[in-house]
Amino acid sequence: MTHVPAAPADIRVVLVDDQDLFREGVRVIVDAQEGMSVVGTAGDGVQAVRLVDELTPDVVLMDIRMPELDGVEATRQIFAPDRVARRAAAGASPVRVVVLTTFNLDDRAATAIRHGASGFLLKDTTPVQLRDAIRTVHAGNAVLAPGDLTALMAGSFVAPAPTPAAYLGLTDKEREVFAAVARGLSNTEVGALVFASESTVKTHVGAILRKLSLRDRVQIVVYAHEHGLVA
Repeated sequence: MTHVPAAPADIRVVLVDDQDLFREGVRVIVDAQEGMSVVGTAGDGVQAVRLVDELTPDVVLMDIRMPELDGVEATRQIFAPDRVARRAAAGASPVRVVVLTTFNLDDRAATAIRHGASGFLLKDTTPVQLRDAIRTVHAGNAVLAPGDLTALMAGSFVAPAPTPAAYLGLTDKEREVFAAVARGLSNTEVGALVFASESTVKTHVGAILRKLSLRDRVQIVVYAHEHGLVA
């Protein structure tokens, strides 16, 4: 486990992988990008959780399969309510996790996303795709297309939980927008479906996130599948 200082304006990245050669290669790629740097590396999930507690990075690149503690459980611990609350109380920016996997539409990746990850990347991704993914999640968006995310969630069955009271508190229009976002539609596509401008859709999405205490559109898709709210 290592950590190094970053420039104040950089996107601060923690890299977690049990293969030294892969970890070093990704570190070189990230450090070569303008506006981002690796501030810590870890070889297993236990070290990863400890580093996130110490460094509160902006983005964590998290391998799925590791000894000691795998990436799914490490992600769950990073987004445990008490840890999230401590980071918020300390004024830290939200931590975003991107799962690294060798398999497309990996069930483990789906579980990690349910625990709070912002998406996944295949390990054979290009340096440009890696750079763009880090910037994308840092901005609060998912690193895979909403339609792919919907397919990933649908392919990883979880028995639906009861419909929460918070969802029942949404307006009729917000429920329409919620259902469309959960299906993986873009704001433009949602607007055409519910007969609203793109800016109005963004306003509705913001209200949905606030009312349901969700972080981003990724979480809307997860929430919908967990509660059986998507066709």
